Parts: sequence; structure tokens; C-alpha cells
Amino acid sequence: MFDDGTPERPRRVPPPGSQQRSRALIGTIIVLVVAFFLVSVFTGVWTDRLWFRSVGYSGVFTKVLGTKVLLFLVFGLTMGVVVAANVAVAYRFRPLFRPASQEQVNLDRYREVVDPLRKWLLIAIALVLGLFAGGSGAGQWRQFLLWRHRSPFGTTDPYFHKDVGFYVFDLPWLHYLVDFGLAVTVLSLIAAAVVHYLFGGIRLQSKRDRLSGAAQVQISVLAGLFVLIKGADYWLDRYNLTTDSGGLFTGVGYTDQNAVLPAKTILTFIAIICAILFFANVLRRTWLLPSVGLVLLVLSSILLGVIWPGIVQQFQVKPSEPDKEAPYIAANIKATRDAYDIAGTKVTEYDANQTLSQSQLRSDTESLPGIRLLDPALVSEAFEQLQQVRGYYSVAPVLDVDRYQVDGRTRDMVVAVRELDQNGLPDGQRNWANEHTVYTHGYGVVAAYGNQQDKNDNPVTGNDGKPVWAERDLPPKGDLTNMFPNGYQPRIYFGEKSTTYAIVGKAPGGKNVELDLPEGQGANSRTNTYEGQAGVPVGGLFNKLMYAIKFSEPNIVLSSRVNANSKILYDRAPRERVQKVAPWLTVDGDSYPAVVDGRVKWILDGYTTTDHYPNSEKDSLRSMTSDALSPNTTYATLPTDEINYMRNSVKAVVDAYDGSVKLYQWDDKDPILKAWEGAFPGIVEPKSKISPDLLAHMRYPEDMFKVQRNMLATYHVTNPKTFYGGTDQWKVPEDPENKANKQPPYRLSVRTPSGGPDPVFSLTSVFVPQKRQNLASFISVDADAGQKDYGTIRILRLPSNTQIPGPSQIANLFGADSDIQDKLLAFTRTNSTALFGNLLTLPVGDGLLYVQPLYTQRKTGEGRYPVLRYVLVSFGEKVGIGNTLTEALNDVLGLAPDAPSGADTGGTTGSGGTTGGGAVSSDVRQLLQQAETKFATAQKALQSGDLEGYAKAQGEARDLVQQAIAAANKATPTPSPSATPSPSGSSSPSPSASPSN
Repeated sequence: MFDDGTPERPRRVPPPGSQQRSRALIGTIIVLVVAFFLVSVFTGVWTDRLWFRSVGYSGVFTKVLGTKVLLFLVFGLTMGVVVAANVAVAYRFRPLFRPASQEQVNLDRYREVVDPLRKWLLIAIALVLGLFAGGSGAGQWRQFLLWRHRSPFGTTDPYFHKDVGFYVFDLPWLHYLVDFGLAVTVLSLIAAAVVHYLFGGIRLQSKRDRLSGAAQVQISVLAGLFVLIKGADYWLDRYNLTTDSGGLFTGVGYTDQNAVLPAKTILTFIAIICAILFFANVLRRTWLLPSVGLVLLVLSSILLGVIWPGIVQQFQVKPSEPDKEAPYIAANIKATRDAYDIAGTKVTEYDANQTLSQSQLRSDTESLPGIRLLDPALVSEAFEQLQQVRGYYSVAPVLDVDRYQVDGRTRDMVVAVRELDQNGLPDGQRNWANEHTVYTHGYGVVAAYGNQQDKNDNPVTGNDGKPVWAERDLPPKGDLTNMFPNGYQPRIYFGEKSTTYAIVGKAPGGKNVELDLPEGQGANSRTNTYEGQAGVPVGGLFNKLMYAIKFSEPNIVLSSRVNANSKILYDRAPRERVQKVAPWLTVDGDSYPAVVDGRVKWILDGYTTTDHYPNSEKDSLRSMTSDALSPNTTYATLPTDEINYMRNSVKAVVDAYDGSVKLYQWDDKDPILKAWEGAFPGIVEPKSKISPDLLAHMRYPEDMFKVQRNMLATYHVTNPKTFYGGTDQWKVPEDPENKANKQPPYRLSVRTPSGGPDPVFSLTSVFVPQKRQNLASFISVDADAGQKDYGTIRILRLPSNTQIPGPSQIANLFGADSDIQDKLLAFTRTNSTALFGNLLTLPVGDGLLYVQPLYTQRKTGEGRYPVLRYVLVSFGEKVGIGNTLTEALNDVLGLAPDAPSGADTGGTTGSGGTTGGGAVSSDVRQLLQQAETKFATAQKALQSGDLEGYAKAQGEARDLVQQAIAAANKATPTPSPSATPSPSGSSSPSPSASPSN
């Protein structure tokens, strides 16, 4: 009973053994958690080892794992041992006698708890801190290997006169060592101070002798070490000025060199003096001088590091900033152009004409076949609908452009791989066995000529907009198959859509189970067994168990489909495979297929990057490479998103059938690549090992070009004062069809004034002035890896007083043109919508020609896809439209639709917005308009199921068309002998000058 008379509740006594059971349960849970963690780690390491061995890159796995383990142990042990040693020293030299005080009485309770457990606490503290420090150290394996295998750049910075390699290789590693030293001393100081306080070495409430002699010595030494290491940090910070950003530019500026740099040097020496005073405190036993030194260091860091640079910037630099910063801007311009490999850009003044004559067009006729009319971003649906064959096959949303030799000519093609897409499987077939052992691979390549389209007998539209296939059907057939006596290996086990694992290989004496050619149902379908070298054997129980844990799938152990011959294929996306075997590379966002030596190969570009190149401008790699086609590009292997140096150092090739990965040296002068080759000898093969057939399909990488054009928008200017004024800054224009993103670059075969007489396969783009929409310049890079000028960037700079329309303005011209809208009316007034394709720009006729394919697509219904209907052309402010490129050019020139645009018929030019030319009589136009109306009526009847009405309207439309043709023939003069009939019935120049449409 309590003092107030309240009866005391009886206490519940736990049953005997309950505490023991609770402790046993807690212990079991802890053991299970630790066991689960260890099993997960072991499974990850073991399966990674098997994967690397299966692709022939065991050396990479061993080197990376060994380096991580080494760094983990070194930094983890250093942290744990040093902190534990300081805790042990503090406890060892604790005062044996503690004066009685209320503070000590309160601490006695904690001492009673801690003292019996001190050894376990010491081990726990050391272990926890060691794990964190070891993990941090292991994460520095890239920087350690770069430092360990560093090589000079052969270029020095203008301020400290050190080789660039010091900033790229040495400085980041030294900074990490200094930061680690600061962390060790701070944690040791905190731990020692806590122990001294707990055991009476520090008595805060005492009026005198607040620190014991041992506590004063230990704290003085640790504080002195901290300040001394901080001095080293100040010294290294001097070199960081070359990569600091946030002002006008990245790198050293006037204030940096004249205020910040001296301040850092002074702070270094103050820190050394302060450290000496702390060390002296070991003998003098007075805190006056160390305190004064510490206060001096703090005040100096504020006055010299913050206030003084602000004063210099405000009162010396701001009043005459262009003059003060000019030499520093010049250094930034030079470093940036060197770091991004744009110093060799060839700039040509291009006084672009705004009128086009037949003679000018004839001189550039050879460039016209390089105008690609198929938009890789739009025809993906057409490829799928016309060449998909089965719902579980698919192609990429944005196709690729490549070149092949066909009949002795190099032809641009739009290429896709028919990959497996398991989302297209019927619901009843979505089970583990089908998804992982039956539907395992795609089949074949689909290719179409980039500048052709099918014709039909519809005289109103002139074409049905289907691609002209260079490779099609299942089994594959076409020009690509015909290049090889026995065709090529069509099976695609490794591709961009291969996101899940597959288990392949038939049981001894068993049947094939992997679906190959879907020619029919059941027994009529062909099956196949994977026979490639890649893949991890999972015939044994142990490996089955490991992968069952890895993929959380018990069927890997239980299913009879996993047999003695089985292999598991995973990490099958080409980019993922390259990133895994070369984790030091930044891999381009676009992997593209090519048929080489009878195999489908994925070709990728690998970059070496850094953000430590002195005085070079930093920018976000994600931001620079994002555009309308790839708005969310990510780089998994890059430690930081900001870079200021980039080289296309490696070309990578992944076999689509067996998954083998080859890395080829491309930039043999890159010091970062040399360092990685020293770390991983033999992993990157020399450039000479690239076969001629493979080299013919290698091209300039898109992400590299995007980064370079982003920099050239500003750094085409080499005059510091013009750069400062910003009067000549450019920008990449917004995409006319996706204004939230930049216009992507396009691959075309073009001829430029500085590039020689022949068209060159190039990656092209344009610039517009800042805050304006007219064209500022045209930029291209020679993209054919087999040519000597590969990688040469060329800029055609337009005069500042010339108002050539930019992409957005041209898109507005096309969208507002009444004749274009009238031609589209036959489609858009029914169940279709207009889709404007990629707006291409290329130099033609001493000017710049815009070409845009125009598609239509049904709004509703299954199996719909974009159909190429017309080609739009603009030169200056003149607009043309035609069923083919030739007709559109004739329209711009003001010629009759059947006139040969390559022939000089007087040099006249068409007026803006005029379509069809003036040579067609009003009677012919009226008949064609009536026919167009009848065709639209027939289309409506077909959609409503009225076949009789459809046939009637179609017949009437054909009769009207025949009347129009007869009337036109009476009015059309006989073609000149130099013109020969084209396949479409119109006249064209001689074959040597005829553009291929």
C-alpha cells in the first residue's frame, strides 16, 4: 500500500523461462537477419563472378573486387583502429582519483553501466566506424586506380604550371585522403573527449584543473593534427580554383588569382602555426596560445576567405569587368575548346542565298539522295505493323540510320531489329515456362531505304507511303541477306528490349523448346536451341540455388526445363553489358544494330569523362544530351553528372546472338583511357583489330556531338570581350513538334563548302541566336568512321544581317500554308491526322534547304500507323509540296510537276506558298479536285461498310482522273531529249544526276 492509502496493485510476475525465451527469440531474429545479409552478399558476388567468366572478362571482376576489398580493409581498419586506440588511451589514462562533486556523482551511474561492457563497446564502435569508412573507401576504387595508373596529358595550366594529369588523377585522390584524415581526427577527438569526460578526465564544473594532464595531452595532439590536416586542405584548395564554377565561367578569375589564392596560402601557414601551438600545449599546459591561434584561424578564414574577395570583386573587378576578366576568359575558352575536342572546328562564312535556281540545284544534285524522307521517330509503328509478324515481336520506338553497299552504291537505310517483347504475349501464355524458356529471343532485321516510298495507282496522292524494304519478312530476305552467301544469323538473344533472364539449352536427347519461327501454330512452329558461348551454366544444383536466390524464383530449382545443358542469359541489353564489363566508361545512350560478317552486331560508343580538367567549362551531361528524342538520358557509371572533359575513347560491339562484348581503342591519345588500360591490361583491343566491314558501320556518336554543339553555341566565340558581351551567343533551337525539348541532330549525307565535292555521311544540326528564331548557323560533323576527316566539325556561319528562317519559323510556314492544308484536307477531314516528320536542314544551291516528310495516320482503329503522304520543301521563305522530293523541289522552283528540277529551264523561282506550279490548266485542276472529292466519298463508304458505294465512287474518281490525265497530256509539250521518263511517269534528269526518291 502506498503512503496515501491506495492499495498497491499486485505485480505480474513473468512465468519462469519467459525472459530466456524472449532473449532466444531476439537472438534468433538477429542471426537470421545476419545470415540473410551474408547469403545475399555471397550470392551477388558469386553470380557476378560466373557472369564475368561467361563473357571472358574475369580480369575486370577480379580487379574491381580486389581493389574494393583492399580499400575497404585499409580505410576501415585505419578508422576503426585509430578511433579505438584513442578510446583505449583515454580510458587507460583516466584519473584514478576523482574529486567529489555533484557532476561526478551523476556520472557514476553511467560508469557503472559502461565499465563492465567497455570492451564490447570498444569493439562495436570500431566495427561500426570501420564499416562506414571501409564502404566510403571502397567507393573510391575508380579514383584510386586512375591515380595508381596515371599518365601525363602533356599540357599545363597557365596559373600553377602543373600538368593537367595532376588535376585529373592526383588532386581528387589527395583530397579524399585529406578529407579522410580530417574525419579520423574529428571522430577520435570526439570519442576521446567523451571517454575523458565520462571517467573524470574532463570536469566541466570544476573551478580549476578542468582537464587532467592526460586529457590535455591527448586533446592537444588530436586538435593539432586536425588543424595541420586542415592546412593541407587549404593548400589543395588553391588548385580547386581551376575547376570552381558559379561565376561568369569555370576556372580562375581575377578575384581568384588576386584575392582567393593569396588568402588560401596565408590560411595554410596560419593553420601550420596554430597546429604548432597545439603541439606546444603538450608541454606548456596552457590553452591561451592554442585558443588565440584557433581564433586567428577562424577570423582569418572569414576575413581573407570571404570578405576580402568580396571587396576585390565589388570595387576592383565590377567597374571594369571586361578588361579585368579578359585574360582569364581567354584561358577558359582555350581550355574548354581543348577539353571538348572542338578546337579544330572549321568555321566558314556562308552568305546564304534565299532564292534557288535550276542551275544551282543541278550543281548539288548529288546531295539530294542523302535527304532521308523516312523519319526514324515516326516510322517505328509502320515497321511494327507491316513487319511485326507476331504480337510478341517489336522494334525500338526510335529507329536507327545506317549505310550499306547495294549494287555498288552506298545507301542510307532506316534499320530496326525485330526483338522479343513479352508484353505482346496473350494472357494465357504469360507463365514462367513460356516467358523464360520458350519465348527467349527475337528474329531478324528490318530495313527500309531512307529516301524512297512505295507507289500505287492512286493519281491523287501519288503514293501509299509505305517504306521500300531493303530487308523484310520471316525468314528474313532482302539486300542485307543477299550480302552473305548463307545469309546472316537472325536470332536476337541480346537486345535493347531483352530485360528479363532466359534459360536456354535442351536436355540430352530432348527436343528444342525455344520458339524460333512462328510459321503456324503448335507443331508448325519452328523451335531452336541456343548454341552461343555466352551464358552461365546452371545444370548443377548449387548454381541453380544461387540463381533462384538472385532472381527470387524457385522454379529455377524445381522446373524440369532447367537441365544439365541449361544456361542462363541475363543482363542482356547491349548498353548494360558494356557498362558492366567496362564500369569506368560512360556509354552513349544509343546502341544501334548493324549486320556485319553474317552476324547482327550492336555498336556502342564509350566515353571517358572528368570534371577536373582545369579552367574548362562545366555543364550537366544529362542536360547537354537531352532532346526531343531522348529527354531522359541517364549515365549509370558516371560518378557525377557535371563534366568538363569528354572523349569518345572506345567503340564497343555486342553480338546479338551470343552476347560477346568487344572493346576497341578509338582515341589512343586520351590519357584517361591510357590510365584505364594500365589498370585493366588487355581488356581494350587496339583499333587495328576492327575489321573493315565493321568499320564501315561505325559512326560519330550522337551524345558526343550533342555535348560539342552545346559548347560551340557559346564557345565558337574566341574573342574574350565578345564572349563577355554575349552578343554572339547561339542556342540549339527547340524542336518544332516538341517545343519543351531541343531539336535532335539528324544523320544525313550532305556536302558543305569546306568538306570537298562529294556528299559525306554526317551528323547535322543548326543554331539560332539567343532569344531569336532565325537561323544563325548550320553545324555538321563528318560521321563516316572510315574517312580520314572523321570527326571534323564544320560550321556554316550566316551573316548577322541575313534573316534566314529557323526551324520554328519554317514549321509555322508549313503549318500556315493554304495549299498544304488543302492537300491534307482529303485525309484530315476523315478519320486521319497529320504528322510532321523530322525537319531536315542541309546546304543546297548556296543556301539552306529545309525538307520535311509529312505523314498521315488514322485516329482510331487497330493496325494504324503513319503513312508518308507528301514531302515539304522550303528555300528562303518559299514553300513547296509534292508526292516526291523532286515534285516538291519543282514546286519551290515554280515548275510544272513533271518538269525535271535538275535541268535549267530558265532559272525562275516559285513564289512562297504556291503549289502545283502554273503549267496546269484550270480544267485539269477542276477535274483533279472532283476526283479528290470522289476518293474521299469512297473512303467514307468503305469505313461505313458500304462496299457498293465504295466501288461506285472509286470508279467515278478514276474516270475523272483519266480525263485529267488526257487533258494534261494535250497541254504538256514534248519533253526535251535530255529528260527521260521516270518510273512514276514524270520526266527526270539523266540517271547520273537524278535524285532517288
